[in-house]
Amino acid sequence: MVQEQYMQLAIDMAKQTAGQTSPNPKVGAVVVREGEIVGLGAHLKAGEGHAEVHALSMAGSKAEGATMFVTLEPCSHYGKTPPCADLVIERGIKRIYIATLDSNPIVAGRGVERLKAAGIEVHVGLLEEKAVALNPFFNHFMKTKLPYVTLKTASSLDGKTASNSGDSKWITGEEARFDVHRHRHEHDAILVGVNTVIQDDPLLTTRLPLGGKNPIRVILDTNLRIPEKAKLLHDQEAEKLIITGCNAPKDRISELESESVRVIQLEVPSIDISSLLERLGSEGITSIFVEGGATVHASFIQSRCFQQMITYIAPKLIGGTKNPTVLSGEGIETMRDAVELQTISVEHVGNDLKIVSELKEG
Repeated sequence: MVQEQYMQLAIDMAKQTAGQTSPNPKVGAVVVREGEIVGLGAHLKAGEGHAEVHALSMAGSKAEGATMFVTLEPCSHYGKTPPCADLVIERGIKRIYIATLDSNPIVAGRGVERLKAAGIEVHVGLLEEKAVALNPFFNHFMKTKLPYVTLKTASSLDGKTASNSGDSKWITGEEARFDVHRHRHEHDAILVGVNTVIQDDPLLTTRLPLGGKNPIRVILDTNLRIPEKAKLLHDQEAEKLIITGCNAPKDRISELESESVRVIQLEVPSIDISSLLERLGSEGITSIFVEGGATVHASFIQSRCFQQMITYIAPKLIGGTKNPTVLSGEGIETMRDAVELQTISVEHVGNDLKIVSELKEG
């Protein structure tokens, strides 16, 4: 069906903006008149023109009487930009195919109502499943006001994350590490525990060949053990946010804040993952890429406070009963207590295996 081809084009354009639009969703739009594409557009950045605006601008006077294909319901409210539904009406679009309704309660269905009231022929649901899959972070945040959490692990074939000496560079190959940076680019924040900072001294920035967005760097540090010489403390490439407990020394908090580090001190001694996500959600963080280590991953898994897990497995054997593994802690008592995942995809990334899973509901 030709309509599906046009909507697929809109979806493909939206995919290319991954990591650019947060906290807004990825959206693509196509304007067609008499069998010819006369306008194309994608939302590029929050605060800038939406996909419909770009597509209609390209179409110009040819938008009159044309058909529009858009991956998400046109907005009907004033935010940082005027309502797209009004622009669609004003420019004389005759028919519109909308892949899915907006999960934002401010919009949900109101854009469609406004278009129908103006006499525009509206069709909803074309390639809906694909359009919904474009925006898991946005949809989750709109429904729960909590960040979408992705756990990332990398290990040898026998589940080890480092050698006897603690050496972990590099378990996976260059292609897998590149893929990790792509995921960093797509998330609002990256999160690690202080042990990872102490052991690896990472920058936690995005390093892609053509550049990329650096996520907010979140460090869980209950007692503020982060070393004064940690590289990320003196790096200004991205915001730094340290989460600590109520017993953390006040003078150390002042020292960190003088280094342009934002410290959030909780009212409890230890960090509760569920409460942490509520706090980060209130900060407007819609997605978090959790890179560990083993204690932090175990905390998220035990509390079931995650939506997706990305696992990189290298064809290497390390061995050693005391060598670190992906998860620490006491583990489960019986198999009935195991956290069940649903495998979404399995692929080779270079010489490594990448498994993407989602937390199984129910």
